[in-house]
Amino acid sequence: MLQKIGNLTDCPTVGIYRTEILPLSETFVRDQSLALQRWNPVMIGERLVDRLPLEGLTARARYVGPATMPQRARSLLARTLDMPPPGLTRIARRVRPSLIHAHFGFDGVEAWHLAHSLSVPLLVTLHGADITTHMDWFAAGRSGRRWKTYPRRLERLASRPEVSFVAVSDHIRDAAIAVGLPAERIHIRHIGIDPARFTPQDPSPGRRPPLILFLGRLVEKKGCRFLIEAFRRIGNILPAARLIVAGDGPERASLEAQAATISNVAFTGAVSRDRVQDLMHQARIFCLPSITATSGDAEGLPLVLLEAQASGVPVVTSARGGVTEGIIDGQTGYAFAEGDVDALTDRLMAVLTDDALADRLGAAGSRFVRQRHDIRACTDALEDLYDRLAAPRP
Repeated sequence: MLQKIGNLTDCPTVGIYRTEILPLSETFVRDQSLALQRWNPVMIGERLVDRLPLEGLTARARYVGPATMPQRARSLLARTLDMPPPGLTRIARRVRPSLIHAHFGFDGVEAWHLAHSLSVPLLVTLHGADITTHMDWFAAGRSGRRWKTYPRRLERLASRPEVSFVAVSDHIRDAAIAVGLPAERIHIRHIGIDPARFTPQDPSPGRRPPLILFLGRLVEKKGCRFLIEAFRRIGNILPAARLIVAGDGPERASLEAQAATISNVAFTGAVSRDRVQDLMHQARIFCLPSITATSGDAEGLPLVLLEAQASGVPVVTSARGGVTEGIIDGQTGYAFAEGDVDALTDRLMAVLTDDALADRLGAAGSRFVRQRHDIRACTDALEDLYDRLAAPRP
């Protein structure tokens, strides 16, 4: 676990805003907050859902546990009137942050009222679906009634000079500029991972059985159906090959049906962090065949690609952000075009059948993540941005 340096009570406070604190999928929010060294993080939100262990991170919320009908009604009314939920401003004032940092544009449009009422800057991290999804998709209500006004509120947010944005990759920054966010207030900051949690283990990838690992939510943009089709072809050439699909989601039933006539495909469902590490140590290849979804939703920079490489596992991916900033194509793994099953099959077969190549890619990937994506260095750069934004203005 990352260790704090010094006494953070003597440091300025940043309010890390999430409506729910914290869903199981948002370890990256927690880990980035815990990695802060010069700023004191306090999580602020509407509800403490207590799903993800906070590991000592301080949290302040209006409610704990599932929402009651009256609570949901009050929150809905506040959003309809474009106001902060009752009581949240009072909680934020007690925290006394020098800066509010909201994760996802969805929470950024709701956190603006808090930052404005406290007269502090607002920083909004854009991760993926919050900015790559077509704005008319939201406006038509295809992401739910709650987000029909999201494009208008995001436009208003962008007009405020005290609001800045973080993009987790070049691709996300380009998407933000494309929808009208001001380029001069969009800063690229990678999140990074803690390499100490993901380390290479023996046997090396080149000495492992031909096992391909997929890990992620089973949704359209993850592109798992392309991997299953590629694996069908691989099985005809290399019968000993295996595919593990770890994760759950709305496409699971259709993916299982697609794989029903293919040997050596296993679906595990959602897995724990310990199980993820165990699977990484068995895998010869990690594959993330992501695509741009019908809605426009696309990957930012998937941290699982970094975790696999830190574990010494070669990666094959088409993920946006991942292919340009998350790997070195041909050195730590292979990139291929979205939906190109022929190219995907070729890349996978190369690593499955060449032991020296698998070991070379795996070793280079581990070095790459430690040099370029260590969460300590990434968070230090984020704190530099905090310092600049919170500095007194002339």
